[in-house]
Amino acid sequence: MKILQAIVITGCIGFIGFILTVLTSLFTASAFYLWLIPIVTLFFIMTVNLPIFEVWQKRTAKKANLFILIISMSIVIGHILFVKYDRSLEVVSSQDTDLTEYIPYSEGTKVVQLNEESTLKIEGNLPKLDGSTALYPVYAGFAQAVYPEKDYSIEESEVVSSQTGEAFERLLNKEADIIFIPKPSEQQYKLAESHGVQLKLTPIGREAFIFFVHAKNPIETLSVEQIQDIYSGKITNWKEVGGNRKKIRAFQRPAESGSQTALIRVMGGKPLMDPPTKDVVSAMEGIINETADYQNKSDAIGFSFRHFSEEMVRNGKIKNISVEGIPPTIETIKDGSYPFINEFYAITLEDNDSPQVDRFLKWMLSEQGQRIVSETGYVAVE
Repeated sequence: MKILQAIVITGCIGFIGFILTVLTSLFTASAFYLWLIPIVTLFFIMTVNLPIFEVWQKRTAKKANLFILIISMSIVIGHILFVKYDRSLEVVSSQDTDLTEYIPYSEGTKVVQLNEESTLKIEGNLPKLDGSTALYPVYAGFAQAVYPEKDYSIEESEVVSSQTGEAFERLLNKEADIIFIPKPSEQQYKLAESHGVQLKLTPIGREAFIFFVHAKNPIETLSVEQIQDIYSGKITNWKEVGGNRKKIRAFQRPAESGSQTALIRVMGGKPLMDPPTKDVVSAMEGIINETADYQNKSDAIGFSFRHFSEEMVRNGKIKNISVEGIPPTIETIKDGSYPFINEFYAITLEDNDSPQVDRFLKWMLSEQGQRIVSETGYVAVE
């Protein structure tokens, strides 16, 4: 009789635990709950069955069950609070910038505006512009100075931003006339070759490629070699570079992004380690799964271009680190003392015979064009 009673109780509690586990896997897919529910279920089965076989008194079992319930609720509440705190530390990448604030001619637009009439005006057959998120404010400023006033939707117009990888493919497919990105990667050069086209790169500005860490991380500077060793996996703990005894979480970006291409150049031929399988990167188009999210934790290191890192630094949660003791500033970019300086380009196809495009490129290098570059927050090439 006791065995039958124990079997029934075990089956009932086990069934409830199974249903909760299934529902959890369907609606949350949280590994935390997927191991917590079976453990709690097992403890309840044990404490309920022990009095049946007179190992415990019923009063003791009730106290044990109440204790298990309180501990379980405390763990769940603690987990929820930790997750909320964890999410509060997230730092958006440059993809999360609200580019709608820079749409040409839009009300309250943040694009740099000239104080006088542009020396170049293009009224018809407008060159189609595309590029990286980081550079949209620059070429949106170009467009507002040179193009006629009208609606320039960020998704579908003559001035869009589909990000580095897609913009490059649109150029190769002749869906865009000029794209604005950092120097293409070797893979992108090979892709252009496979399309049978030659690229024309016109440098229009310079920017620092920077690394950032948590504001409370004691690290202030790293050498080039230390950065290479961190991203190759040779250095794995902050203690090795003078910091706290914490494992380094060195996040990366998707392979086709301009910043990941810049990181590969920083590596100087050293192989990159595999990035952590961290997902859920917030992009303008929605939540997508990526393997390289930047998250503002005390053990993390991330990278960006200085213009966008400055925006993130203002929230007080991260700080840019110096390289070889040299901070990434406009002054150190201008004098070339900061080690990682990247030119960014207006890229066209060599066989583009549009006089509008040629005139536009020359204007970008003029005093007016370069003023827009510098007032946007980058460093002019002229």
